[in-house]
Amino acid sequence: MLLLSTGPALAEKRVALVVGISKYQHAPQLTNPARDADAVAALLKQAGFDVVNNQRDLGIVDLRRVIREFSETSRDADISVVYYAGHGIEVDGTNYLVPADAKLASDFDIEDETISLDRVLKALEGTRRLRLVILDACRDNPFSNTMRRTVASRAIGRGLAKIEPTMSDTLVAFAAKAGAVASDGDGTNSPFAAALVKYIAEPGLDLRIAFGRVRDAVLKTTGNRQEPFVYGSLGGQTMSLVPPVVKPADPEAEARVDYELAAQVGTKEAWDSFLASHPNGLYANLARAQTNKLAAAQQSRSKADDARREAEEQAAQKAAELRKQLEEQSIRQTAEAKQKLSEQAKKDLEEARRQVAEQTKKQLDEARRQVELAQQQAEAARQQVEEAKRQAIAEAQRQVELAKAEQAKADQANADQAKRVAKEGTDKLASLTPEPTMPKAPPSPQIDQTDINRLLQAHLKRVGCNTGNVDGAWDDSSRKALELFNKNANTRFDIKLASLDALDTVRSKTDRVCPLICAKGQKEDGGRCVQISCGSGSFLNSSGACEKRPEPKARTADQEQATPRHHAAPSGGGGGGKCFSFNGRSYCE
Repeated sequence: MLLLSTGPALAEKRVALVVGISKYQHAPQLTNPARDADAVAALLKQAGFDVVNNQRDLGIVDLRRVIREFSETSRDADISVVYYAGHGIEVDGTNYLVPADAKLASDFDIEDETISLDRVLKALEGTRRLRLVILDACRDNPFSNTMRRTVASRAIGRGLAKIEPTMSDTLVAFAAKAGAVASDGDGTNSPFAAALVKYIAEPGLDLRIAFGRVRDAVLKTTGNRQEPFVYGSLGGQTMSLVPPVVKPADPEAEARVDYELAAQVGTKEAWDSFLASHPNGLYANLARAQTNKLAAAQQSRSKADDARREAEEQAAQKAAELRKQLEEQSIRQTAEAKQKLSEQAKKDLEEARRQVAEQTKKQLDEARRQVELAQQQAEAARQQVEEAKRQAIAEAQRQVELAKAEQAKADQANADQAKRVAKEGTDKLASLTPEPTMPKAPPSPQIDQTDINRLLQAHLKRVGCNTGNVDGAWDDSSRKALELFNKNANTRFDIKLASLDALDTVRSKTDRVCPLICAKGQKEDGGRCVQISCGSGSFLNSSGACEKRPEPKARTADQEQATPRHHAAPSGGGGGGKCFSFNGRSYCE
């Protein structure tokens, strides 16, 4: 799988032509172009380019030949780069590269003794993905004072002219924007070349960002006097000269996620299920250790339960034997007392009964105390089992956190490696020798978003904030639960997405966070809602509280008069129905 994931990047063909001209035969020589070209060529070789053709101080014939040969080289390439350091001039809006043997006695000689930028771009037409031309040539024209003008209207500009590439996926980078002059620099390399070597070959860095950093560095170095400029456009995908470093897959990423889920459950069945799916590896060893702890705790609990049952059975047996002895003794003493008819015999009988009652009470109290002691031992054993289970879950979570810390160290080592790779470009300016690449640390395993959702839902339910399902779907009920947790725990997590920070914070809460809210007519009892029941003579009012029923009031004379009264129908009324009076009037059915 690793070879398949890195194959496309490794299969890309990248070629480059680097030309540096310092020794001009008919113009003042330049100091830095040769050194700038060497630095750029060394950087591209270090970046793994398949072909880096590095040329120096070429005349017009050789320069034409090299460009023609590079046209064939770049025909089937994915990325083609041309870097030119030396003199360049602009005539009538066209840019030209000046070879080492150019005389340019008149403006009529320009087409014969120089190479146009358009010819260089045409040589890259066969490239498939990226065509990049970098010109560190925006210096003063050394022939402007000696060149004879054959056409008065012919314009010879300062620096290079603005260009709009006609081919797609083509960039042309100038050391200074059109019409401006670039500095050759006082150091080993020009400011533009120094910035290029530092940023242009950073693995995975998009060229647009890389040239933006080059621009900022040159502006800072030259006191805002020189501003590099890039012409052309690219598509929406990341385009870099060096592909990003491919991180190897973590073989235990899935095991880590399953281990954390099993640790949340903390039962022997959960650990057995984990070991059935992941029988080998670091997390398998940790799971077996947790299983052993649970087995030890279960064994302790079994022993405690056996001790409790044995103590209860002994106490019950001892109490039964004691009752039997007391009954036999009472019967015996009663029989003896009946044989004595004197008052003294009666007194002895009463005294015996008192002594028997006291002895019985003491022995029963002792038996009750032993039963309570057995129950206390059983409760202590149960607490030991719960503590062992809690320690097992805590140990599992600690192992997960240790694994996360190890991966964080690996990520930091990877970040340090990326910084060292970026710094290699600057180091090449002095030494021009490649340095060995440090081994890359394995990446931190990524937990699936659904697992994060499910764990956060479970912990929100544990602290009393979630009443919905624990199914991994981050729906409106889950967002309301996290919003309720933020309100009661004074946190500000984004409720739209379940995050690891929110999961760690909720998981760290050991007690209930959200208050229990009961419906109308219910009340809280032992951490749950129960129905409110009212006593006799009371009723549950609309506010959810018990209220005493009002006593019936005595009826007044007016109320008695207004109450309908039934009486017999008057004679001759017929029908034999019932009659009643109301407000002084009679009515019959």
